[in-house]
Amino acid sequence: MTDPMQPVLSMPQVQDFLNREFPQVAEDYVVDAIGPMSARLRQIPGERHLRPGGTVSGPTMFSLADCAVYLAIIAHVGEEALAVTTNASIDFMRKPAAGVPLIADVTLLKLGRSLVVGDAAIRSEGHPALVARATLTYSRPRD
Repeated sequence: MTDPMQPVLSMPQVQDFLNREFPQVAEDYVVDAIGPMSARLRQIPGERHLRPGGTVSGPTMFSLADCAVYLAIIAHVGEEALAVTTNASIDFMRKPAAGVPLIADVTLLKLGRSLVVGDAAIRSEGHPALVARATLTYSRPRD
């Protein structure tokens, strides 16, 4: 019997899944780590991710959190592309450092057969302070 706390897909397998299933956003994200009930996703914000004033937009940080938790789920349950976000809450705490990659560290808090809950802590690479924190719930539809 497999340990549900351990991932079933490796970091390259999760990146391949993202590239194959979501090519429209795959170039935005790099899977940096997959671990027990955790994952790390990196995004290098480009010009299209900025809002007036030159800071990274809130929707960009939300997308990073959503994708990071989703990929953490995929790493732990396998290629279940139909897992869908059912609830999300995000707190924006400070401006991300300009021109610096964003890192989302994910912790899966509950990995159930029907629902999954995860937290994403977003930082500017090399900076310890959080720029945003999100909690997301996903439904795992059954056939």
